[in-house]
Amino acid sequence: MSGNGRGAAAKPTHLDEVSKKIIEQLQVDGRRSYAEIGKAVGLSEAAVRQRVQKLTEAGVMQVVAVTDPMQLGFYRQAMIGIRASGDTRILADKLAAIPAVDYVVLTAGSFDILAEVVCEDDDELIALLNSQIRGLEGVNSTETFVYLKLHKQLYNWGTR
Repeated sequence: MSGNGRGAAAKPTHLDEVSKKIIEQLQVDGRRSYAEIGKAVGLSEAAVRQRVQKLTEAGVMQVVAVTDPMQLGFYRQAMIGIRASGDTRILADKLAAIPAVDYVVLTAGSFDILAEVVCEDDDELIALLNSQIRGLEGVNSTETFVYLKLHKQLYNWGTR
């Protein structure tokens, strides 16, 4: 299975309270130094570095730069609802391999798969839909939800 391993099928990793606090510190500021995090959670810089490395290697978290697509010249974002036949996992892997697709999730309900795309403009979105997505084996129909404005997007929802 491709992707980052999140989801109901993924075996949850047990996190102690200190690891949770480290994650929460990085959710607030992914550039925070290990020394600063150590002071906040009561560990040495080396111990924080080791825990962060273990958490990233285990796939529990990633530390990444989140960009504003419009600032980078990608003026069209959309969510594409896909009704499919056959094994949706295979289709999801094919969708995930398309560079313009940044998010793929298997769903229950009206759509079998949701795929978020980031394009430079409407012409690129049309080409993506017609040349790459709708032609994939297993795609029965698509419905495109064009984003007009990103109203809220947060990554600091914390841990349990």
